[in-house]
Amino acid sequence: RKVEIVAPDTQSDNKRYQEMARKLILDDQVDVIMGGFSSASREAIRPIMEQNKMLYFYNNQYEGGVASKYTFTTGSIPDHQIGTLMEGLIEEYGPKVYTIAADYNFGQISADWVRTETEKLGGEIVGEEFIPLGVSQFASSISRIKAADPDILVTLLVGQEQSSFYGQWAKSGDKEIPMATTVNMAQAYEHKRFEPPSLANMYVTVTFMEELADVMPSAKEFVDKFYEKYPDDKYVGMEAEAEYTGIMLWAEAVKKAGTTETEAVIEALESGISVEGPAGKVTIDPAS
Repeated sequence: RKVEIVAPDTQSDNKRYQEMARKLILDDQVDVIMGGFSSASREAIRPIMEQNKMLYFYNNQYEGGVASKYTFTTGSIPDHQIGTLMEGLIEEYGPKVYTIAADYNFGQISADWVRTETEKLGGEIVGEEFIPLGVSQFASSISRIKAADPDILVTLLVGQEQSSFYGQWAKSGDKEIPMATTVNMAQAYEHKRFEPPSLANMYVTVTFMEELADVMPSAKEFVDKFYEKYPDDKYVGMEAEAEYTGIMLWAEAVKKAGTTETEAVIEALESGISVEGPAGKVTIDPAS
């Protein structure tokens, strides 16, 4: 059978996310839901999924920690990203770390991971601040960062307003300090959207970037097919790959189960299935 996509516009509003989740389950009677862009939107709809025993994939990068029979998270988590990031940068640049993060569960929990990994590696957090999502002016934050004189600046900022930090940092910050992130470039292609040197001296650990097409045949095939289907899109980032991989994992589980019935598909998913994705092999680990 061909897959039919039902894609309501949630308008980045959590109440509308909840309304649309109920509509998809009760009215449209879909077989699987893949959605939610932020951890806040995921947590707004996840109780609805559990209440209705609805198979739900959250394919975005997130902070880890969700454990639910009906929820499958396929995006990268701090264990994939932050340990590698901090190990490389502390070894290269030094032990003093300053973190500036978005003030909600993704930023707060990711910052906890940064602190844990930094301390494990013998480093020190010399500053940490959490920025409300609507903030777009960072002069005072930049002053505090410069006063703390870190070896590494970890940026866990999200959204349009907070992304203005990088242009302000390029004008007023210390560009000799390397920036470390698990968010930028692969999600919102700031390295192409912003005027240089806004993202100069930035290091990122992610599961996919469009530039992988230059070195991986599987990535090139995915990027080429993506632009063939969506020629007006600006960038093929980590979320495109994660959504695609989530859909392919579900399809593989349906094939193995021989049905779209939720409990049977969950059993197939939990058996440890794999797919070859644009960035390589992806496996659902049965133990976790």
